Amino acid sequence: MTGVEMQFLAGDIGGTNSRLWLVEADGNNWRTLHERVFESGAYASFEAVLREFLDGASARPASACVAIAGPVRERGGAQTVEVTNLPWRLDSRALAAAFAIPRVRLINDFQATGYGIGRLAPQDLVVLQSGAADATGPRAVIGAGTGLGQALLLSVDGREQVIATEGGHVNFAPSDALQDELLRQLREQQEHVSWEYLLSGTGLVRLYEFLRKQGMAGESAEVARAMCSDEPAAVISRHALAGSDALCGQTLELFVQIYGAQAGNLALTAGATGGVYVAGGIAPRILTRLTDGRFMSAFCAKGRMRPLLESIPVRVVINPAVGLIGAAHCAAQLAGIAPEQRP
Repeated sequence: MTGVEMQFLAGDIGGTNSRLWLVEADGNNWRTLHERVFESGAYASFEAVLREFLDGASARPASACVAIAGPVRERGGAQTVEVTNLPWRLDSRALAAAFAIPRVRLINDFQATGYGIGRLAPQDLVVLQSGAADATGPRAVIGAGTGLGQALLLSVDGREQVIATEGGHVNFAPSDALQDELLRQLREQQEHVSWEYLLSGTGLVRLYEFLRKQGMAGESAEVARAMCSDEPAAVISRHALAGSDALCGQTLELFVQIYGAQAGNLALTAGATGGVYVAGGIAPRILTRLTDGRFMSAFCAKGRMRPLLESIPVRVVINPAVGLIGAAHCAAQLAGIAPEQRP
C-alpha cells in the first residue's frame, strides 16, 4: 500500500474525557492529522463529539475504531454499547451511516488498552516489580479512573488476543479488620459493593468519608473548603501527595492497599505469568504512592501464592494515550493498513 494515503480514526471514550485521533497512513508511515480531548459530560451524545471533531475535515476516514468504557454487544457484525458512566448509546452501523465511514468498530476501552500495551515504548512504563515474565504466558491489565477496567491479554497460535472483562464489578473482599468495617458500612448503603465502588475517583471520596467517620484523623477546614469548589478526589490526592493533610494521606494509603489487593487477585485469576499492567487515569497521578511498596505488599499478600506473585512482572502505564494507540491499531487493521506502527 506504499504511496497510497489513507485516513483512519481512533477514539477512546471515558466517563470523564473523550480522546480522538485522525491519522493518515502512507504504507507503514503514520502521521497524526488531528488530535483533541473533549469533556464527555458536556455533550449529549458521542455523535455530537464526532461531528465537532470532523467538522472541516477534507475527507472522511476509511475506518474508525472507538473504544468505550462499557460492555460491547455484538450481533450480525455490528456492535452496540451503553456507556457505563455516561447517558450515551453507540451503534457501529448508525455511526458508519451518519458519518459516511465505510468501516466502524466499537471495542471496550480496556480491550483497546490491551492492544496498546504491546506498542508502548520503555519510557511509557514504570516498573513496580521486575519479576520473571513467561514470554507466552497470559498478561492482565487493570486500571482505575472514572471506573475500574480489567482485561486479559493472550497469545493464541502466535497471535495477540485481548479479552475485555467487567471484573471491576465483582464483589469487593476486605483484607483486614478496617476493611471489614468498611464493607459493613457500605452494605448499609447498598446491596452490591464492587471493587469499582472503591477503586475509582468517587471511590476515593467514599474512602475519605469512611475514615473521617471512623475518626482516623480530623477533617481540616482547608480541605473541606477546597472540596466545595474543586473535584473532591483531586483535592484528596493533592493533599495526600503533598503530605499536607493526615486524613487525605490515610485515604490514599487505603486506596493503594485495596488497589494492590485487587491487582493481585486479577493476577491469580488470569494466571498472569506474562505480567500485570496498571493503567487508567489515576495511576500516573499517584505514582509516588504506587512505588513506595504498599501496592506491591498488598499485591503479593496471598498466603502460599506469594512466591508466584513475587515472580510476576508488574508495571504502571504512564502514557495517557495507550487506549488511543490500541484503538488506532484496530482501526488500521480495519482499513487494511499494517498495524505495527504507532501514530
